[in-house]
Amino acid sequence: MAIATAVTGCGTTQEQLATQQLVLSKAIDRSVAGIDFRPLSGRKVYLDTSYLRQAKDVGFVNADYVTSSLRQQIAAAGCLLQDTNKDADIIVEARIGTLGADEHRVTFGIPENNGLSSAASLLPNSPSLPAMPEFSLARRDSREGAAKIAAFAYERDSRQVVWQSGIRESNATARDTYVLGIGPFQSGSIRERTKLAGSKYLRFGGTVHKDSPQQNFARPPVNYAAETRFQDGWPVFDSNGAFLDFIEGPVDATSDEAMAIASQPPEPSDEKEEPASETR
Repeated sequence: MAIATAVTGCGTTQEQLATQQLVLSKAIDRSVAGIDFRPLSGRKVYLDTSYLRQAKDVGFVNADYVTSSLRQQIAAAGCLLQDTNKDADIIVEARIGTLGADEHRVTFGIPENNGLSSAASLLPNSPSLPAMPEFSLARRDSREGAAKIAAFAYERDSRQVVWQSGIRESNATARDTYVLGIGPFQSGSIRERTKLAGSKYLRFGGTVHKDSPQQNFARPPVNYAAETRFQDGWPVFDSNGAFLDFIEGPVDATSDEAMAIASQPPEPSDEKEEPASETR
């Protein structure tokens, strides 16, 4: 009994406002990152946000974050963002289908309840009883954020549709696990690895990064979540995905040619080899 008492602990999380913001913003980031605006590259584009409505009771992460994220993705695709629709050739209309978070709890044991207190209140002159505390071997609290975003584009003058993104639906998770009262062990897609109660020292596992697949466009894709340099509106990379000091523009070089430039071996040195001695 003494050993069991010694190895048990207690941990609580009072507020999860930051966690809620992270799962919502992460879900939005994933949805927006899946929208490829490169078919509109080089065109004057206006983003119509009339249907990006503010969702009630969602909190800090809302339609404004979606709007800014879409503008970043449009600009990174080589489109020329315009402030008014009168100056644009193409109108991009975006909408939010889902933006919210759910919570779940699984308890391996006896959860906290007030059944005895409710039963005692039915008897006359009975004293009030406190709620029965939780007795659990393990518990998991999960929060899941979900976002569904879509966009389509049409010509401003002719009103003919020129492109649509399709439905981009994504989610993000955060999990807090308690074992014998010790925790929370924090994991989920919003964290790079599992850690104990936010500690920077007690971490478990490694980091996994996933990039969107390549498309058949002359313009290379830009990782929405990565730092990227641009030159004349053109993203600059080398063969390892890092930055190049300079590169020819889209007219003179495609993404494959850019990779070839980056992977070229260094120029030979100017030192001249001494001629071999001649034998007569």
